[in-house]
Amino acid sequence: MNKDHDPKPHMQQAQLITLAEQLRPELHRYCSRLMGSVIEGEDVVQDTLARALLVIDKIQDFQMLRAWIFRVAHNRALDLLRSRVIRITEDIDIDHDIEDINTSDPMEMLMREETIKMAVSRFMQLPVLQRSVIILKDVLDEPLVDIATLLNLSVDSVKAHLSRGRARLREINTTTEEAQIARQTSDAVANYVKLFNLRDWDGLKALLSDDVKLSQSTHPIRVGAADVSMFFGAYAKIDHIWLVPAWLGDREVIAVFENRIDLKPSYIMWLEWHEGKISFIRDYRYVRYVAADAELKLTPNK
Repeated sequence: MNKDHDPKPHMQQAQLITLAEQLRPELHRYCSRLMGSVIEGEDVVQDTLARALLVIDKIQDFQMLRAWIFRVAHNRALDLLRSRVIRITEDIDIDHDIEDINTSDPMEMLMREETIKMAVSRFMQLPVLQRSVIILKDVLDEPLVDIATLLNLSVDSVKAHLSRGRARLREINTTTEEAQIARQTSDAVANYVKLFNLRDWDGLKALLSDDVKLSQSTHPIRVGAADVSMFFGAYAKIDHIWLVPAWLGDREVIAVFENRIDLKPSYIMWLEWHEGKISFIRDYRYVRYVAADAELKLTPNK
């Protein structure tokens, strides 16, 4: 068969896209905790899926695709962590009398529930291997054998990392106090939010730099003021959207409420500025799981 007319690559790409959409929230829960940031976690997810599309025609066993995607995400996250000069390995002695992990044990279930509720940023206080094992087991409920395969560890080593990681997380949760830093809304974000809530689309378009970029995760990146202006045209057709300035750790973001009476935002936006103009808009409307784990602190608009 003519390779150009071989339907197999197109079928594989369709399978990957379908699987990617199913895996996105789960993959993000892993990557965000590994990176200690819901935004950086989503960056890893995007990069992982882009890499997967480049080699999709070389994948022979789609039954192993899920594990392969997680391994690519894991390695990509480690590359980024290495670039920060973060210690990524830990010497560990394997205990020979490690208890089996029983997922039906009430105490085991309680530890998992506590881990799932824990702030994403606190995972950064664990060594990477402990962090990875904790996330895979307690957040994603992966079998120990699968975790061992993914991380290239023995099952006993996985159990040891899990035990020590849980103990360390309990210690962190007990001793860590959230710093109550009063953060102010910047003039730039305050003006953007004000114009948006007033539906002053022309005013917003005037804030765009000529080479502004727009990223909406699952959509192609838009470049240039003329193309990105369509972003506001789309929002002009949606009623009840309401923006509130917010902070996500040290990053100033914008919480998006689909109704002013909602208690929690549906998703977030993040803007970058250059010489008083918007140079980059990241809109997480199509990946709402990012906001689900976000530790947002809303601030009043000026």
